[in-house]
Amino acid sequence: MATTAGRTSVRYRRRVFGGALGNARLTALAGALLLVLLAVEGATVPFIRSLLTVHIFVGMLLLGPVALKLGSTGYRFVRYYTGARDYRELGPPTPLLRIVVAPVLVLSTLTLFGTGVLLLASPHRGAILGLHKASFVVWFFACAVHVLAYAVRTLRTLLEDRIGGEALRVTLVVTAIGAGVAVAAATYPLAAPWLHGALLRHH
Repeated sequence: MATTAGRTSVRYRRRVFGGALGNARLTALAGALLLVLLAVEGATVPFIRSLLTVHIFVGMLLLGPVALKLGSTGYRFVRYYTGARDYRELGPPTPLLRIVVAPVLVLSTLTLFGTGVLLLASPHRGAILGLHKASFVVWFFACAVHVLAYAVRTLRTLLEDRIGGEALRVTLVVTAIGAGVAVAAATYPLAAPWLHGALLRHH
């Protein structure tokens, strides 16, 4: 009886939330969204003085989608290593990506965005700014490997037939964007010292 109830529960979760495939679709959606926003953010780096406003706003907006991506991948990690059958069936990433790239990418992402928030809250040049720049270099290379490794799989996942939980996934993505915009708008006034300094250097 307990086994039957458990199977029924699993089928229900798959139908409503999509199970492991639904999580993969959510991760792919979040990844595609991040790729676009990160391209915009990266384009500001060579012209940081003139595009500092865009750099700061998009950087803070990214916090929502980044949190969603970390959440979806973290959830898969937990479900896989706690023995969830559908997650185990999808298999783990390759050893290089799982053991080397993923930890470096997560750590550099947290450092990059963490130092960005600290710089906005306390606009002082120094160790934090240096760490922000250094973490960007590490993050860029780790992210490039990650994107190249998963680009085809992400595209294939996005083009697959609809599965359970589509409305929930769209809601989560929209919520992540909305939260990012809200954070960017709320914290933008804190950028005044940076923008004022950039204007003085320009003149």
